[in-house]
Amino acid sequence: MVAAAESVDVLVVGAGLSGLRAAVDVHRAGLSVVVLEARDRVGGKTLSVAASHLGGKVDLGAAWINDTNQSEMYKLAREFGFDLVEQRSSGFNLTKGLDGNLVKFPFNSSGPASPQDEAARDAFYGALVEHVSVANHESPHLCPDALKLDSMTFEEFARAESKSEVGVNVANRMSAALLGVDAEEVSALFMVDYIQSGTGLENMSSDLKDGGQYLRNRQGNQAFSARMAAKLPQNSLQTSTAVSKITQSGYNICEVTTTSGSTYYAKTVIVSVPTCVLPSITFDPPLPPARMSLSQNTQLGYYAKAIFIFDRPWWREAGLSGIMESDEGPISFSRDSCVEADGQYSITCFIVGDPGRRWSKWSAAERRRRVAEQFDAHFGQAARDVGVTVPAAVNIIEKEWIKDPWACGAPSAVMMPGTLTGDAGKSIREPLRNVHFVGTETALVWKGYMEGAVRSGIRGAQEVIQKLSSRTLERAKLS
Repeated sequence: MVAAAESVDVLVVGAGLSGLRAAVDVHRAGLSVVVLEARDRVGGKTLSVAASHLGGKVDLGAAWINDTNQSEMYKLAREFGFDLVEQRSSGFNLTKGLDGNLVKFPFNSSGPASPQDEAARDAFYGALVEHVSVANHESPHLCPDALKLDSMTFEEFARAESKSEVGVNVANRMSAALLGVDAEEVSALFMVDYIQSGTGLENMSSDLKDGGQYLRNRQGNQAFSARMAAKLPQNSLQTSTAVSKITQSGYNICEVTTTSGSTYYAKTVIVSVPTCVLPSITFDPPLPPARMSLSQNTQLGYYAKAIFIFDRPWWREAGLSGIMESDEGPISFSRDSCVEADGQYSITCFIVGDPGRRWSKWSAAERRRRVAEQFDAHFGQAARDVGVTVPAAVNIIEKEWIKDPWACGAPSAVMMPGTLTGDAGKSIREPLRNVHFVGTETALVWKGYMEGAVRSGIRGAQEVIQKLSSRTLERAKLS
């Protein structure tokens, strides 16, 4: 264990992807570093567990990367020798029609809709894509119509552009799928900025090459953090060590206190926790008003998974893609998450937004009953309709990120109207003297994703390396 009151150049709070990447880069630059992590594990909102007694792993947190515009994650995957699995992109998707009957439609096509509904949907998408195309990802408050967009919710934007509740329904599905919140809970400008950072709506929603859901990691995505942690000096990472206070003196020294009473001293600190979780740490001097306002005007969405594991991929035998879309029941959408090389056959169901919050209130047994019932009403029924036998699941694994005390939700904090164009929104990446802030929500590209987390860690490391190098040069000149 690192001795209490030991001094280091850089102390990192949080051993997720952003914190660990920052720590690795700082160590590579020749600076001493220690990482303090509140959980008993590394990985943050990546969590990989055994699928079942049959073998393989499943991801309960962040699940996908791609090999093009998510270049930092792909470079790490290559460096660590991970086996990447292409997302299944064939077969029929499932939904329920207006009459309540099960509807199958080809992968990568829109579900059934009337001409009027299609027109309203197209009007909403067209307006959204137009705003995204001219967004300023470095300074969202400078994009055209920034003040107007930030004065309304995403729901209000959808209603105004589509002139229909159809557009509102589409906006709700989008914000819930991407961020775990309903459209009325997030600024329209924030959604435009978020989509722009993810290289556009088409890429973010795609399971094909360049898309947000293109590649999965056979070894599990928590392995990225484990491998980065292994690059650090022995004993420089402390898990089960929550930070309670960060005090900055007038001598360019930060005193970091943990809930267990241990104290560490560092020249600079990199904090890698969600903005809305910052109030769990006492800062002395206090956070400036803008950053305090940012903490109070952001929230994390409801995001959960229920993963059904089987001894064979029977839905593929029935010609199904593994994708279902639903407005009824807790499950909003799903993906095939098999790794055939491991004999791991699963479908991951996503439970997001308000339906998820309602589902979360039930007992564990009732939650499982409800997702299993909805799962069978879609996949089971579609398979039986074509004569495919549906076996019992060998395992069902559930994870609610809102019940993780150090996550408080997922995947990325969202901003309410009026935040992004104000001083609060502009302060998200600004350091507080010798304390620097990273995390996927601070990224310029792919915020909310693993790629954004790693890129923010790279930025944070560059900031502190430059700062400490400048101090060394100043001292050399004085001497």
